[in-house]
Amino acid sequence: MEKRREEKVPSAVSLNKCAACYRQFNRMEHLVDHMRTSFHSVHEPTCGVCKKHCRSFESLREHLIGPLPKQECRNVFNIRGCKFCLAIVDSPYALRVHQDRCQLSGVNHGILAYMANLGLRDSLTIDNGYSRGPQVVALACKTVGGGSDRSLDLCARVCIIDENENIIFHTYVKPPIPVTNYRYAHRINPSIRPEHLRDAMPLRQVQRKVQDFLCNGEPTWKIRSPKGGKARILVGHGLDHDLDKMQVEYPPIMIRDTAKYPPLMKTSKLSNSLKYLTQAYLGYDIQNGIQDPYEDCVATMRLYVRMRRQVHRRQDYPLASDPQNRNNFASWRQNELERMSPEEMLAISRSDYYCWCVDSA
Repeated sequence: MEKRREEKVPSAVSLNKCAACYRQFNRMEHLVDHMRTSFHSVHEPTCGVCKKHCRSFESLREHLIGPLPKQECRNVFNIRGCKFCLAIVDSPYALRVHQDRCQLSGVNHGILAYMANLGLRDSLTIDNGYSRGPQVVALACKTVGGGSDRSLDLCARVCIIDENENIIFHTYVKPPIPVTNYRYAHRINPSIRPEHLRDAMPLRQVQRKVQDFLCNGEPTWKIRSPKGGKARILVGHGLDHDLDKMQVEYPPIMIRDTAKYPPLMKTSKLSNSLKYLTQAYLGYDIQNGIQDPYEDCVATMRLYVRMRRQVHRRQDYPLASDPQNRNNFASWRQNELERMSPEEMLAISRSDYYCWCVDSA
C-alpha cells in the first residue's frame, strides 16, 4: 500500500518540465531561467501528435522523421503526416487529398526561356489612396562579377512580382562599373549576356524606381509598421544582399526574408538555401538550368504565403519586445514565477521574432 501511494506522487523533476519543449529541470528556478531565454510561444512549429514546440520546421522534421525521432510521433506521421507542411491529418485518404494540394508545381521552363529574352517590363505605380491591407511583392536580382579579381557582385537583372505571381517589373541593369565576369560557369544556360546589358537601364534609375515603388508614396522615416500605412511588404531570399547591390534602403519591419525567418532556418540557426526550401516545403525543384529571378520570386512568394497561412492563436501583443510583455519574466518577479505552473508560464511567454501569420490578422 505504501509503495502504491509513493507511485502516485509526481516527482519534483516531472513538476519542473517545460510545457512547450518538454525539457525537465531539477529545480523550478532553472525552469524559470529556461522560459526567460527560450521565448516559447503559440507561433512555434508544433508536433501534431505530442504537441511539442520546436524552434524551426527543421527541428520538427527531426523530431518526426529524423535519425532519432520520437517513435510514437513517427508512427503516426508515417500514416497521416504531410511531408511538406509536416501537418497531421485525420486519415490516410485525407492525407492524399491534402498532400496533392500542398505540393505545388514549378514554373514552366517555357516561361523561363521567354523571361530570359524579356526586355523592360515596367508596371510600377504609386497608389494615391490606402488599399485594404498591405500590398505584398517579391523581389529577386541576379548579379555578374566586377573588379580586377572578378568577385565583386554587380546587380544585372531585377524582377518584382505581385502576390498573384504577375510580373510588375523586369529589367536588365547596366552596372556603374565594367563587367569582368558574366559567370557562365555557374549557369547551364546563361541568363545574362553582354548584349542584355549594352542598352540596359542604369542602376541609379532602377534604384530610384524600386525605392519609390516599395515606399508607395510614404517617406522611409515614417514607415513604422505594416499595419495602416501605404508601404509594401517586401518578400525575398537573402534580401540584405539584393537590396545592397541595388543600393536600396528599406525598413526591416517591412521585409519578409525566407533566409532569415527562424521557422525556416536550420537547427544550427543558419540559413537554408532557397533551392532546399522550395524542394522541402513546396515540393518542386528550382534553379535547374536557367537561373532566373522570376523563378526565385515565385518560390519566395509561395513560401511566404504558406507561412502566413499558419493558424495560430491570436494575441494582442505577440512579441516579447512589446512594452506590455517586457516584465513577463523580469528578475524581480522570480518568486512569483516559481509559484506558477509550467502551463501558466507558457501562457505569458511571447515570441522573439515576428510571425508572418500576423500579416493576415
